[in-house]
Amino acid sequence: MNNKIKPAIFLFICSLFFQASYSQVQNNIPDYLKQKFLKYIKNVPREEIFLHSDKEDYIAGEDLWFNLYLIDRQTFSLSLNSKIVYFELLNTENRPIIQKRFILDDGSGPGRIVLPDTLGSGVYTIRAYTNWMKNFMPENCFIKDINVYNALNAMAFKGKRNAAGPVRNSSNGNISGEILKSGLSLKVNNSEKDFLELFIDTDSNFQVDNDNLFYIFIQTHGNINHVSSEKITGSTTKVVVPRYELNAGITQITIFNSRGKPVADRYVYSGVRGKDILTLNMADSCGLRNKIKLGLSLENVLPDDLKSTKLSISVAPLISDRGMTDFNDYMVCGTEFGLPVMKLLKKARFQTGSSESIDSLLLNARSNWINWPAILSGEQSHFKYLSENGFNILSGKLLTSDQKLISAPENLFLCIPSKEASFQYAKTDENGNFIFRIHADEELKDLVIMPERNDAGFKTIIESPFYDQYPKSSTYIDSTSSVIAARISKMSINHQVQAIFGSRSVESTSADRSAKTVMQRFYGKPDIELVLADYVTLPVMSEVIFELLPGVSLKKKRSGYEFTITEHKDDGLVVSYPTLMIDGVIISDPSLIVNLDPELVEKIDVIKSKYEVGHYVFTGIINVITKSGDFSGVSLPDYMIRMPYRVTEPVLTFVSPDYSSVEVKENRVPDYRNTLYWNPLIAPDKDGKSVLEFWSSDNKGDYIINIQGVTQRGNILSAEKVIRVR
Repeated sequence: MNNKIKPAIFLFICSLFFQASYSQVQNNIPDYLKQKFLKYIKNVPREEIFLHSDKEDYIAGEDLWFNLYLIDRQTFSLSLNSKIVYFELLNTENRPIIQKRFILDDGSGPGRIVLPDTLGSGVYTIRAYTNWMKNFMPENCFIKDINVYNALNAMAFKGKRNAAGPVRNSSNGNISGEILKSGLSLKVNNSEKDFLELFIDTDSNFQVDNDNLFYIFIQTHGNINHVSSEKITGSTTKVVVPRYELNAGITQITIFNSRGKPVADRYVYSGVRGKDILTLNMADSCGLRNKIKLGLSLENVLPDDLKSTKLSISVAPLISDRGMTDFNDYMVCGTEFGLPVMKLLKKARFQTGSSESIDSLLLNARSNWINWPAILSGEQSHFKYLSENGFNILSGKLLTSDQKLISAPENLFLCIPSKEASFQYAKTDENGNFIFRIHADEELKDLVIMPERNDAGFKTIIESPFYDQYPKSSTYIDSTSSVIAARISKMSINHQVQAIFGSRSVESTSADRSAKTVMQRFYGKPDIELVLADYVTLPVMSEVIFELLPGVSLKKKRSGYEFTITEHKDDGLVVSYPTLMIDGVIISDPSLIVNLDPELVEKIDVIKSKYEVGHYVFTGIINVITKSGDFSGVSLPDYMIRMPYRVTEPVLTFVSPDYSSVEVKENRVPDYRNTLYWNPLIAPDKDGKSVLEFWSSDNKGDYIINIQGVTQRGNILSAEKVIRVR
């Protein structure tokens, strides 16, 4: 009988425990929601990229200058989470025609590409993202359309329509479909200056089921503004939220029932962020080849903040009244809400549009980031793509010779031919995937990749680092481009004249802004470092090994050659079989060393005992270093992949001519620059001021001065001014 009572008592105690736990959660739902939300934001951080280009209308063959800003979505400050940005230019069919990587320095960095002179006239798309952002693509990337014109190509200008998917996404936190079932609906009055009014309508079933209780959770781009528990006071419950609690931007209001389940939500616009004031001081007009002096002033910026403020400026022809892409406007939506919402809201004008008109456009908005089902599940997210902070992720897949998945983990090696041996190893996962980490800089590297078991017939595939899914688009003949045909024709002539006279506004490659890799032997100081120049030249490598390398033996067998290293340990001899290298590249065939001409060899390094790199153990190392140090005297075995690899592109410097001397000003070489000035690295002084000087060209017309940037504490800076050259 006791055996029957004990389980019953145990079940009774368990039921009390679970009931108490549930009651505790019920009593602390606001804290519970906060904790879940904060954990999600920490585990799933969101990055935004803004690209400031020198203009948005180009002639085929021109330089396209730009500056990249990587922004933390939650704080709007410059993000240090990633150091590499992937840049793509897509044609009118949304296929990539240019793919480059550029390096960031403390969250921003310049870039430049040359538009091919074979491009047809039409709309082209710039796409930019980090490796981390690939986890949330295709939505989570910067996208901007530019117009490219080619006067030498008779084809008509092609417009582009990108196929936009539905704004709402039921798999991404959309709870609107449940509102009608819940017996609760939400209305918002966003017109009051000092507060936000919420009207929550509930039916009798909801009131009974939820004990006249619900919860409000308000957040803006990942920041919690307001969390509260509310008592239902009738069929309509009014809740007033002070305006000062709300962060600026698109704010999400979510209503939860008494069990902590989301049942209604709305998005409203909470106005512009409190921003620093950027003012420009300059003349409204100037003559040809005249100096233009622009005074720039930042107000209400803390001294420490000024040190990390990043600004870029472009001065280019004013082609149309559509204006340049604005950093401030872009960040309101960013990739969190995507292009469909951004295009709608752009028409509403954030600065001048009424809250009602903007909120009406937000009725169908949905965040690509804040996902309440994922938040409440508490499941740890696992991401395929890692942040690249100082290192570039080189990924690939190892397959069998018949293109099938391998059955067990395998090691792969990465070597860089050099007189200073460099070595990495990677282990494949259950799907044969592997990654190597390459130092992020602008150097051209020579990579050699191979599987450890080179006799297994494996096939090594290196994957493209660029995201391979693109939005669908359709093209059409755009007749509206004829409205600005005269200005474009002038730009085209300007470009051709500049090309004829070789007057491109660039100078030699700027100094590498990243820390270069300091090459050192991965195995440190060897036990033997044999410099062949110190000895009499021997005719063959076998004699070099026999005469000059004590403890190293070379034997000829029926199957080939074999190297061994013999050491005296504990009154005995220990024989090991070393890893063989030429110029730091691991080889499996000893005859490659034996057949080298000693005249071409500079030195030989020997590590006699075990040497560990991570979890990989060498039983010894013999590295033969040639005078060229580039592995050039060896035929590449089939199991190796050798490829040139540059992590990020070097960026040339924009040069503006100086007409301060009379002789230069009066020379007859034409100056028909389309972009008068470009500077991605404006540095305000300790008082928040900066003076920029540049020269006008031989072109008359209106030019738009466009400045974009961000302060350390996340205030976005944007300013425009038109100057007339006459």
